[in-house]
Amino acid sequence: MAPAVTDAEVARVQRRTLRVLVGAQVLGGVGLAAGVAVGALLARDLLDGDSLTGLPLAVATAGGAVAAPALSRLMNARGRRPGLALGYLLGALGSAVVLLSAALGSFAVLIAGMALFGAGNTSSLLARFAGADLAHPLRRGRALSTVLFATTFGAVAGPNLIDATGAVARFVGLPELAGPFGLSALAYATAATVVAIALRPDPLLFARTVDALSAPSAGAPPAAHRGGWTLIGHGPALTGVSGMVAAQLVMVGVMTMTPLHMRAHGHGLRVIGLVISVHIAGMYLFSPLVGQLCDRAGRMATLRTGAVTLTAAGVLAATADPASSAVLAVALFLLGLGWSLCLVAGSTMLVDSVPLAGRPQAQGKADLLVGLAGAAGGLGSGFLLGAAGFAAVGLLAAVISVVFLGPRWISEPSGASRSAPS
Repeated sequence: MAPAVTDAEVARVQRRTLRVLVGAQVLGGVGLAAGVAVGALLARDLLDGDSLTGLPLAVATAGGAVAAPALSRLMNARGRRPGLALGYLLGALGSAVVLLSAALGSFAVLIAGMALFGAGNTSSLLARFAGADLAHPLRRGRALSTVLFATTFGAVAGPNLIDATGAVARFVGLPELAGPFGLSALAYATAATVVAIALRPDPLLFARTVDALSAPSAGAPPAAHRGGWTLIGHGPALTGVSGMVAAQLVMVGVMTMTPLHMRAHGHGLRVIGLVISVHIAGMYLFSPLVGQLCDRAGRMATLRTGAVTLTAAGVLAATADPASSAVLAVALFLLGLGWSLCLVAGSTMLVDSVPLAGRPQAQGKADLLVGLAGAAGGLGSGFLLGAAGFAAVGLLAAVISVVFLGPRWISEPSGASRSAPS
């Protein structure tokens, strides 16, 4: 019989895994934020109107959502490393296609590029689950949040490089808004390289080895685990997924329209980039504290806190003076923080309640739903902005968050507490 893997060895591999994922997440954050900050603005320049400006980011979110199950199937068969690397490479390719669309002045090419661009963010999100593969059950929230936290550095830097990358684009004869997508392409390609070279041993495959050695009589994983839908359709897993879906819908809807709202009221690209940076800081900067709250106070307490924060963000965004970038920044910060609370809590509940054999597939299906919710939020908010203005976007976000706080969330489901089986 093969010797059992020691706890010290598992801890060593977990530390290495988190270091590699942190490096990739910094790069992935640059790739995501640089593109998100100007995607709607580029669409407006190509269309000369606001009604479809939410479509590129909606397509990016939908493209990432569709990629999630496919990347998860690859992870299930080959491990986290090839799946994450492929997603980042697709994000780099999509960024290059968007850059081409700006040069050609083609909205259709922009849409095609954004569909691929979304896969880069899918890898960044799926990386949180890779960080939890080897984590102790009582530290899963912190492991997930550590990976998310790393995104802060790149995601805050990305929008603040808009002016510089725009200048480079103008220098080589491209439209100003093509520059950030050139940065995205470079960042995502580098992230893919880091994961492909350094994520060894693969955390998912290593976790399966540890599981097999600790329970050799368990045998092969049941066939029912291969689909994933059954595993997320009830109990704590359903609660966690529902929380992530609601948070993504609200967050993307408001975030996508904020640059357009600010540009229409005279704010420049630098100020818009700063507000988006503050928003993304809210999404990721306090992730370690969110992870500790999740592990110590409980998954449901964290989820409820996130819902309250999202409600406040929607109300503040709707009532803010359009001329006040500071108030809009506070609203966007709360929007990001509420999303972080819901994502960490919901993801941890999902890991807690799904057996190791079924996790990649269940996680892929969950992120498919989260991505589709984001696509709906991005596309719907564009139409709502054109029809009723930014205040309506914020108020609808608040209403959705209040519904999210309804009777369904009053009682904590069994299995969503601070401790959970591995």
